[in-house]
Amino acid sequence: MSMEYRALPKGNEKLSALGLGMGGIQNAPADEIEAVVSRAIESGINFFDLCAGGASVYEPFGRAIAGRREKVHFQLHFGAVYNKKGEYGWSRSLDEIKHTFERELKALGTDYVDFGFLHCVDEDSDIDDIVKNGIFDFVRQLHKSGVVRHMGFSSHTPSVADKLIDTGEMDLMMFSINPAYDFECGDELGIGTNGERTALFRKCEANNIGISVMKPFHGGQLLSDSTSPFKRALTRNQCIQYALDRPAVLAVVPGVRGLIDLTELLRYPQSSAEERDYSLIGQFTPQSAAGNCVYCNHCQPCPAGIDIGIVNKYYDLALAGDKMAADHYSKLAVKADACLKCGHCNRRCPFGVDQQHKMGEIARYFGSI
Repeated sequence: MSMEYRALPKGNEKLSALGLGMGGIQNAPADEIEAVVSRAIESGINFFDLCAGGASVYEPFGRAIAGRREKVHFQLHFGAVYNKKGEYGWSRSLDEIKHTFERELKALGTDYVDFGFLHCVDEDSDIDDIVKNGIFDFVRQLHKSGVVRHMGFSSHTPSVADKLIDTGEMDLMMFSINPAYDFECGDELGIGTNGERTALFRKCEANNIGISVMKPFHGGQLLSDSTSPFKRALTRNQCIQYALDRPAVLAVVPGVRGLIDLTELLRYPQSSAEERDYSLIGQFTPQSAAGNCVYCNHCQPCPAGIDIGIVNKYYDLALAGDKMAADHYSKLAVKADACLKCGHCNRRCPFGVDQQHKMGEIARYFGSI
């Protein structure tokens, strides 16, 4: 396999499905930061999150993208600020945000930002402060002038994210997605029930808003038997694929501390379908998620040739109001009505989904519209 690229719904950009976060690399030497970004680009990564863990990241990042700026897309966060020591913090002060933005553009050697994010909007009061303090209007004006090409936001809270989506001004949302959060056994940042989180992802898809994923490894906890809430480790490849299979997800942006971490991440594009198979999480499915397809395709191969995961995804999106889902479904070479009722998928599904019954339900639904 090789690097996959996914198209931004509202724009011409194609983002690498594997991106890179700069939130943990601030303690590396400047030449290593530059080397990490350069190697990432040369390996096909073109999407970066620049909520950096320290101000020291921006200049080496800028050197790494010099001469190839148009090939790189990054998120810059309005609200992430740095003190005199270069240490990360966050602010709702418009003046502080403006000064930080000016310094970041200079350090990066660019005059525009691909994605201007309202930073860490987790509570209703955050929205109030962003509007009241003029931050929303500031980013909106930068967008109108072309300095910010797309507006977006980062959040951990489905109910708050809903409100920003409803503004109609957002093109990209950064959200924390991993099996621990979605299965309601993560830390305090895994906000919302499985149903609430799934509904949010489907709403993004229906509204042509992409999702970039933070915290795909639950802060590394999912990678170890001793720290995983499931008491069973998952691999990086499994976590990345899990996130990429959620509706509306364009890219997963794990953080790195240096070249060693990057080398581990770059195994993903070359990994096999078997190495990406995360179906073992079906053993830990919460009651609220039981019987729901998660599009893992562990049920494959279907003797009739049905792509059961994508058929379920289009059905769920159609029910969520996505007007394009029926059209996507109509273009499938093999549809749900080809089901042989052999029971192969039901026997293999780790999430207890009666796919045989579901194929009939889906065929009837799309056949009636």
